[in-house]
Amino acid sequence: MGFSFELIARCPQTGARVGVWHTPHGPVETPRFMPVGTLATVKGLTPAQIASTGAQMILANTYHLHLQPGESIIEKAGGLHEFMAWNQPILTDSGGFQVFSLSQLRQIKESGVTFRSPRDGRIIEITPEKSIQIQNALGADVIMAFDECPPTGVSHETMKASIERTYRWLERCLRAHQRPQQQALFAIVQGGIYEDLRAAAAESLVKLDLPGYAIGGVSVGEETSLIHRIVQITAPLLPENKPRYLMGVGTYREMAKAIASGIDLFDCVIPTRFGRHGTALVRGERWNLKNARFKEDFAPLDETCPCYTCQHFSRAYLNHLIKSGEMLGYILLSLHNIAELIRFTREIRQSILGGTFAQDFAPWLEDALDVTPT
Repeated sequence: MGFSFELIARCPQTGARVGVWHTPHGPVETPRFMPVGTLATVKGLTPAQIASTGAQMILANTYHLHLQPGESIIEKAGGLHEFMAWNQPILTDSGGFQVFSLSQLRQIKESGVTFRSPRDGRIIEITPEKSIQIQNALGADVIMAFDECPPTGVSHETMKASIERTYRWLERCLRAHQRPQQQALFAIVQGGIYEDLRAAAAESLVKLDLPGYAIGGVSVGEETSLIHRIVQITAPLLPENKPRYLMGVGTYREMAKAIASGIDLFDCVIPTRFGRHGTALVRGERWNLKNARFKEDFAPLDETCPCYTCQHFSRAYLNHLIKSGEMLGYILLSLHNIAELIRFTREIRQSILGGTFAQDFAPWLEDALDVTPT
């Protein structure tokens, strides 16, 4: 029981590393991609299907679960694990990013954030204390500190004020946290594109000696070259004996480069979002299964993939399902896409253990294909 991070191996040419994040609901072998289950469900998939992809840890969304069904319902059900029948680790975000995305509806103050619910129009206030209270009730293994996530392009002065507020909010989160033995509270390093602010934020947060650390604010509109640079300079500033989590990133190239900088965990909505639009991720490429070239193609989606979709169905069948608007097509593609990104991070893990990461994944570390969704 409890939490600990075990560092197992390092890449001699890069900052990549292999570890195990031990949690009360089991281990997470790193580096690892984590599927997003916003409303206590990874869209379209059962817990058994999610487990079959090799997923070890999934995410749920504090903001959305607060609005529906409400944390009190989930707490009465025995917490998220019981509510959604997932017996492996769960991470909940703080709701900060979702509040940030409601830029036309919210007002940020020192006390917290007030916004109008997009569901029913009522006025809601989320403070650092409220965010932690909600997450304590949800019962995830890892909970995130409530932070401010400014949009890209703000001034250095504005960003500096923001990270200072985020630090003050973190102190309030720590005081409000009622379940530190059952739930690990991670801090989030913000700072936008400003390297000095990222360094200052990391330095202040590391002094608090928290169970883990995340890098936030790198998927809010920046150029990918800036994302790579910020991750490259920030990750090494975080403790070696704690898990490092890059929030909202889940493309081949971005994950490979972040792993080379020392990142351990990732999450992104890409696999299921692509699946719902008839798109498959296949060995670094992005395939639109509506295309006529798949109509009489009876090969598996990827003959090297062990997922249920690739082991049982042809490209022609998937083309038929997607063109017919059949729900099964979107489910099968989502299932494959999750399995594909988890397989990608597992293969990186094996290459680090074998001492060949820099050579095996050189294409991704240089000019890799960008599969960022449009």
